[in-house]
Amino acid sequence: MGKVTGFKEIARKERTYAPIETRVINFKEFVIPLTDTELSDQGARCMDCGIPFCHKGCPVNNLIPDWNDLVYKNKWKEAVEVLHSTNNFPEVTGRICPAPCQESCTLNLDDVPVTIKSIECAIVDKGFENDWIKPEVALIKTGQRVAVVGSGPAGLAAAQQLSRAGHRVVVFEKEPKVGGLMRFGIPDFKLDKSLLDRRAEQMVAEGVEFKTNTCVGTDVSTQELLNNFDAIALTGGSEKPRDLTIPGRDLNGVYFAMDYLKANTKFVQGIHGEEHVVSVEGKHVVVIGGGDTGSDCIGTSTRNGAASVTQLEIMPRPPEKEDKQLVWPDWPDKFRTSTSQEEGAVRKFSVSTKSFVDDGNGNVKAIICVEVQWNKDENGQWKLSEVEGSEFELKADVVTLAMGFVHPVHENMIDSLGVELDGRGNVKGDTEGKQAYYTSIDKVFAAGDMRRGQSLVVWAIREGRQCAHAIDKYLMGSSVLPR
Repeated sequence: MGKVTGFKEIARKERTYAPIETRVINFKEFVIPLTDTELSDQGARCMDCGIPFCHKGCPVNNLIPDWNDLVYKNKWKEAVEVLHSTNNFPEVTGRICPAPCQESCTLNLDDVPVTIKSIECAIVDKGFENDWIKPEVALIKTGQRVAVVGSGPAGLAAAQQLSRAGHRVVVFEKEPKVGGLMRFGIPDFKLDKSLLDRRAEQMVAEGVEFKTNTCVGTDVSTQELLNNFDAIALTGGSEKPRDLTIPGRDLNGVYFAMDYLKANTKFVQGIHGEEHVVSVEGKHVVVIGGGDTGSDCIGTSTRNGAASVTQLEIMPRPPEKEDKQLVWPDWPDKFRTSTSQEEGAVRKFSVSTKSFVDDGNGNVKAIICVEVQWNKDENGQWKLSEVEGSEFELKADVVTLAMGFVHPVHENMIDSLGVELDGRGNVKGDTEGKQAYYTSIDKVFAAGDMRRGQSLVVWAIREGRQCAHAIDKYLMGSSVLPR
């Protein structure tokens, strides 16, 4: 694939970013793409490595060497077709996926992997620019009705696949616009929401019906869905946040990260709902949690004029570089800095929060923290202990809790259905065998974060596609949809 000697002759080149001082004054995307010539050169670096380990790293099994080779040869239209054969929304993954495929690239053994994510994003962007991406309307209609609950990446992928198989698909979304957490959870500076609108328009042209502002379990009952549809796909998110039950948790100024992000993102998009938009201008913000959601809180707070932003992580600081011989081609634990973090946040590792401090009027004014250390016990299990005498106070006017999510919200829909849950509180369902993506209730299926727990957008797309295959097979006896 690519040019036989390309990886030896051509240096790795990645997309760049607008300067920090210009990008933090608005919520627009700030990635500067490569030119067509540069992208062709980067595609040429994809080596004929025999076993494409990038396939192992990619949950949707993208045919990465194939479209790298097509870009190298300037066969962009063909590349668009190959890319969409495995991924419904590459314009999303090309922007917000952490790209485990690049970590699995054979050239990553020398820390110079092919710029897979940049090439992927360029392919789909060029496809839309040239009007190559058209609605794919099923020629034969089956007469079967499928309800998809949730319009995140899993739900949209399942809906699009099922509609293309000829089924009548209705997507139920509780928010005013489709996209799930892609729409309101991820800030606009990471993902321009016009991209979601564009895909939704394509899906409507393909026959998908969207019912927004409709919460299943309240606005429409689960029994109505069971009565009126031949199959139901539960594809909502894992939205129950992990809480921090310490003294002062009920003080004003302490928020769940997603509540903070959703309110701000809706405001940026001109959608004013019931959410309270938190003002951080001139305030000291502390983000508790070191993952992507925490990073999004940092970038949002910086753009909203915070006086300072500090991010706390209870885990130790990862190593600067992984040991390739131990972890490659798997996803490595190593120190990473997001674009939001590089915009000025202070990051502290091995820190636990003990309590929130009241300013005397019911507002948070500081947090009490302590340094921690991790050691293995006699059974080889990691145990947390506080470092004696390490307690310190950190000024905090606003605190966001970004410590992940435990499982989907059970109230209303899940409780009403009575579907069986696994030990973690997710909707129980397997991914292999004859009962793949089935739940404990006949004709009800589950995919994405609702089934697997909090995960990556690319995993949600994979599960949505596979769930669509399972539903199509359940309705028709067999399926031509890819799995």
